[in-house]
Amino acid sequence: MIDPPGERGVRRIAIGLALLSFLSLAVTAWIFATVSREQEILNQIIKHLPSSDLKIANELSGDLSLQNGLLALLVLNVTATAVAFVFVVRAYLSSEKSLADVKVLSSDILASMDAGVITTDLSGTITSMNASGRSLLGWDHRHDSTDPNGTRERPGIGSKIAEISREHGLLAEICDESRRTIQPIRDRDYTVNQDGLAKTLRAGCTRLHNRGGQQIGLVIHVRDVTQKALIEERLRRMERYMGLGSLAAGLQHEIKNPLSALALHIQLLCERLAKETGDAEVNESLDILNTEVKRIGAVLDGFRNYASINDIGRSPVDVNLLIEKLVRLLRPQAEGQNVKIRVEPSREMLGLIQADSVRLEQVFLNLAINAIASMPDGGVLRFVITGEEKTIRIDVIDNGNGIPDEIQTKIFDPYFTTRREGTGMGLALCDKIVRQHNGNLDFETSPTGTTFTVVLPVHHD
Repeated sequence: MIDPPGERGVRRIAIGLALLSFLSLAVTAWIFATVSREQEILNQIIKHLPSSDLKIANELSGDLSLQNGLLALLVLNVTATAVAFVFVVRAYLSSEKSLADVKVLSSDILASMDAGVITTDLSGTITSMNASGRSLLGWDHRHDSTDPNGTRERPGIGSKIAEISREHGLLAEICDESRRTIQPIRDRDYTVNQDGLAKTLRAGCTRLHNRGGQQIGLVIHVRDVTQKALIEERLRRMERYMGLGSLAAGLQHEIKNPLSALALHIQLLCERLAKETGDAEVNESLDILNTEVKRIGAVLDGFRNYASINDIGRSPVDVNLLIEKLVRLLRPQAEGQNVKIRVEPSREMLGLIQADSVRLEQVFLNLAINAIASMPDGGVLRFVITGEEKTIRIDVIDNGNGIPDEIQTKIFDPYFTTRREGTGMGLALCDKIVRQHNGNLDFETSPTGTTFTVVLPVHHD
């Protein structure tokens, strides 16, 4: 393990001071030995001095004794100082190591988080960003650059939060809002496009304070909630279906009987007036009445179909054979609109699924008809079948103009349609049938085409 530069400097100083202490002790010991030797010599001289010089000799002997005492005290002071300094240095190095460990641990925690964490100063300049933040913002190591001094520069560090791409403009907005308010900002969703895929990100912002409680910047956190957003959308869709199913059953029961009686009397009236009068306007009005009554009946039949799919029959179904049969049925209509159909079956052996073949055929037929309608100038309709773990995935892919952003959340709603001849029940019924097979129906769209994906569980015999 390589010591940090600060720790290496402290160790050099400690070694230098230790050597200086040992040198001081050596010099002190040498002086102490010299003084002791002088004391012995003085004692020998005193024995041979006349009595008149003894007073001066005794004073000199006392001075040497005092010097011995001072030298001993100096030795003790130097030793105590050296020992104390050693303990101080050890404590300092220990605290430095603890601080380094804490920094490493905090860095590891931030690097291991699946949420992006970005910090800025008070002016909105980015000061740090963890690995997940760089990934979610589309910055990875491939975009790192090197300055003229050879130091690696990380994109975003040192730049303004408002300088991030337009897709992430919400981050600058919540930062501005956080500066104006004192409340933390949470759960602001926005959509970005990364590698051709739409992702839903959820962002928040809180104030960053130092130990003194002073605000020194902002902390922005970003999470990828694409899968969670899809699940939430499915739950909302299921809630709508639960209420609409009961409504459909009630309307079908209350309106169908009087509507049938009305249709019968209109038919009788047409037959009677056809014999008694040749008024063209009357006949036209009766035709309009008859047509509208039939249209209302078709709407009610859609209600009935939507409400009556409570239990489905199940039998072994080969998805490859089901799609091949559907393609034979669709080919004349597709060729009439200059649309080519391609089937890409799975290269692996797929298991049979326990399903209602008639209902599943209705699902893929509706998806295929919608795909053909989205390519009025011709194109290619592809069925891609793949086997996954315990599931079969069927992708219905067109190269039309895609689904506009403003209606993407509505396409599974009953009676929502963008076509004059459509009833708006096709995708709603498809979604309900797939869910009754314990599967999922989702889609991805772009200006170059749309892919509807049906995932169904496999039941092995």
